[in-house]
Amino acid sequence: MTGSVRAVGRALHFPVTGTARGIRKATHAHGAGESGLGKLIELHAVNGAGDVMITVALASTVFFSVPTDEARGRVALYLAITMAPFTLLAPVIGPLLDRLPHGRRAAMAGAMLARAFLALLLSSAVVTGGIELYPAALGVLVASKAYGVVRSAVVPRLLPPKFSLVKANSRVTLGGLLATGVAAPIGAGLQALGPRYPLYGAFVIFIAGMFLSFSLPPKVDSAKGEDKALLAADEEHLHGPHVIKKALRRPGLRTVGTAVTHALAANAALRCLSGFLIFFLAFLLREHPLTGESAAVSLGIVGVSAGAGNALGTAVGAWLKSRAPEIIIVTVVAFVLAAAITAAIFFGAFLVACLAAIAGFAQALAKLSLDALIQRDVPELVRTSAFARSETLLQVAWVIGGGIGIALPLNGTLGLSVASAIVAAGWLTTVRGLLSAARHPGPARPKVA
Repeated sequence: MTGSVRAVGRALHFPVTGTARGIRKATHAHGAGESGLGKLIELHAVNGAGDVMITVALASTVFFSVPTDEARGRVALYLAITMAPFTLLAPVIGPLLDRLPHGRRAAMAGAMLARAFLALLLSSAVVTGGIELYPAALGVLVASKAYGVVRSAVVPRLLPPKFSLVKANSRVTLGGLLATGVAAPIGAGLQALGPRYPLYGAFVIFIAGMFLSFSLPPKVDSAKGEDKALLAADEEHLHGPHVIKKALRRPGLRTVGTAVTHALAANAALRCLSGFLIFFLAFLLREHPLTGESAAVSLGIVGVSAGAGNALGTAVGAWLKSRAPEIIIVTVVAFVLAAAITAAIFFGAFLVACLAAIAGFAQALAKLSLDALIQRDVPELVRTSAFARSETLLQVAWVIGGGIGIALPLNGTLGLSVASAIVAAGWLTTVRGLLSAARHPGPARPKVA
């Protein structure tokens, strides 16, 4: 009898324990377990799951619960109260975190803990509609972006042997995407029970993330050999204490180079497009759904297309092993520009979904290529700082794109024409520099493979 009970117990537990063992095996493969990268992948998955829970709750409260005109005003207010201060705070995040090289685990744990308690505060605000919703949402946003900056800075410290930075980042990103895909329907189910419940779920997830942050290896907190990076294209733009003396060339104070700055500008254009499409299409498809579909289904189709494109771009980026990253960036941005122009001219359901997928694909692949360029061209002494500062600039670009999207009239052709202009500005101003950098690479550095 006892043996039968144990057998039944094992059978009931196997789906959970078997799945957990499978996930652990995947995240810890190829030396990622020994280096600590597997722990970071799991932490980023927890982060993605918690963020999507909060997103579900806020979207339902601010966007879906009221008529379109009122929702537009609410989202505009939300952007003004949360995004505008964040735009001012974001440039400070990178330099501030540069001062915490010995407390990266604590910084990530603090970001998790802050969002856990802000989720509890939001659980009351989403019911009452109180003004505390906005400062709490701003706090969640800042904490989330601070975590992202620290996470980007941590990855170089956890590379397994013979592992490239682009491959490591693709694994971390895929972990977050998979967790988001699993958590989104769970969050929607909790939302059906009441607006508080996704936020309760976020609280539990972020508390788990806080403890998981401290499970990262102690070397994450090491700042041995690091210095601050400056996002300038050449030595002529250095002033004050950062001027390089020709008699003593300190590698840690070299600029990041033209290839990296042009790649960062192209990525900023794609990130700006991402923010624009999220907000513009959210309102456009609510007011004018795709042919034969409801507003919710229309948004779902576009969202799934963008997510699938992003996941595919991440996978392709790892497969390409970042060969000729400058050419990859130029190519994917050109494809996005062509897709945006086509969708603007022949506006329709299929082309909107295609644009979302291509934009997601390009954003992921271009970001991985930027990561590869930072690994290739930026000295190890300043590579961590360069990641922190570049990620902050990309987040600011997303905020700007979102602001443009909320301000435009709900006209599909007009909106996608603006989207085309955003991408064209980024592509035309960087293509020549990137192609030149590809033809005349800088000093040889460790191969990105």
